[in-house]
Amino acid sequence: MVKASSARAPRVKLSGTVLSLVRLENGRQTRGKVHQLSITGGLLHLEQPLDEGIKVELIFHVGESTVRTKARMLFPMWATQGYLQPFEFADLGEEDRCNLQADLQRLLDCSGAVIVPAQVEIKETAPDAN
Repeated sequence: MVKASSARAPRVKLSGTVLSLVRLENGRQTRGKVHQLSITGGLLHLEQPLDEGIKVELIFHVGESTVRTKARMLFPMWATQGYLQPFEFADLGEEDRCNLQADLQRLLDCSGAVIVPAQVEIKETAPDAN
């Protein structure tokens, strides 16, 4: 039995090399690029941000797997060209999760992909009060 932990899953930085299709509940579609990916979610690069909290169907191909699953969009961040928008998988099945984990490991083993450690967090620093 696997214990749930509060630690964030390690993410593989793909730098937009994986194209994605995002389908909204109203049928609208938008395309993006997967910037980072883990077995719990990832980070999309989109031209326009999506509302935080909405549920979407996310489709992308990585390694030997085509992932087609529900995801919940998190708060978007402005980027130089478009937006970086984190998401979390809402219903990634056990088999799909295992396949994705294997594909991500293969990417790490045979390419220039970089793993982003979970414990590294960006911290904002307050300006000195002079």
